[in-house]
Amino acid sequence: MTAADCRVRSGSDGERELQERMGTTARADKFYDEQVLDRLNTRMRDFVARQEMCFLATSDRNGECDSTFRAGPPGFLQVLDDRTLVYPEYRGNGVLASLGNIEENPHVGLLMIDFLKDRIGLHVNGRARIVSDEEMRRARPELPVDPVPGRRAQLWVEITVEEAYIHCAKHIPHLQKASAEQRQRPAWGADGFKRKDGDFFGAAADAPGRPPYQPRRRKRDVPSWTQAGELTRAAVWQRSVQRLLAAVVRRAPSAEEGNQGKRHAQAHGVRVSPEAQIYVTVDSDSCLAPNAIQEILAPFARPRVQSAAGIFIATNNRANLLARITDLWFVTSQLVDRSG
Repeated sequence: MTAADCRVRSGSDGERELQERMGTTARADKFYDEQVLDRLNTRMRDFVARQEMCFLATSDRNGECDSTFRAGPPGFLQVLDDRTLVYPEYRGNGVLASLGNIEENPHVGLLMIDFLKDRIGLHVNGRARIVSDEEMRRARPELPVDPVPGRRAQLWVEITVEEAYIHCAKHIPHLQKASAEQRQRPAWGADGFKRKDGDFFGAAADAPGRPPYQPRRRKRDVPSWTQAGELTRAAVWQRSVQRLLAAVVRRAPSAEEGNQGKRHAQAHGVRVSPEAQIYVTVDSDSCLAPNAIQEILAPFARPRVQSAAGIFIATNNRANLLARITDLWFVTSQLVDRSG
């Protein structure tokens, strides 16, 4: 296996499948290799430090998405180091949709766009956690206090950077900042709709004449590729297998640790890859067929499959009748024991 074969490919399986269909794989690989970082470099940190707004994407544990807008004075997004940034959460409408999503699912996406000067954007994807203002200021007493009267952070969101990459200038409009006289600042802490333009679209005014809002019943989403043909599913699973094998090469215990048994290997796999959904362990003296991993994973291509258990048996077909009978007994007893 070459170094190129062992590399974990960037992007989701959905990205990869569409890239192959659209013929953009080479172009995408070039972007991943040249532009996607796992930290904020110096120019990115400087860019973040002068931003006055950003867009935030979150989703709950079911994948129900929400996008929102955050703003503050330059530097309201604080870069603590090349892998960590924080931003304050102010008093809002009390729904706490984004924070609620983060409580269930820490994966977030930030998009910062400079409309005024550089006409460029920066994506930051990572894992977020919610921190109280008191805890944050104890840990980071150098954090500035917001200069806007009446506006104080109630909570902070700390984001551990996993991906950072450019959003190109194409289609980004060049805007001009309005003067202080043209801007009408809301009264922070006020709950009045008129003072905050809270009913701009007239929804509250129409509320008495319509039934209460009822969220739609959520259905379990089935990935579109599971409804496609066998070739499509095979291609997706092949990429999954490649990523799995690459992760095994990258995350296997070092030689110094020695062979400490299958249970140790399983514990190590969970420890270094807690986000994984499937774990495969094999005895160190086993020799897998070229398509063994694909066959292990194949049942999971069906949406209803949640788990699978099995055992590899090598039978001695050239032995005498007694040996073959013993093998048959061993297979039967082992399958009953392992499936339990």
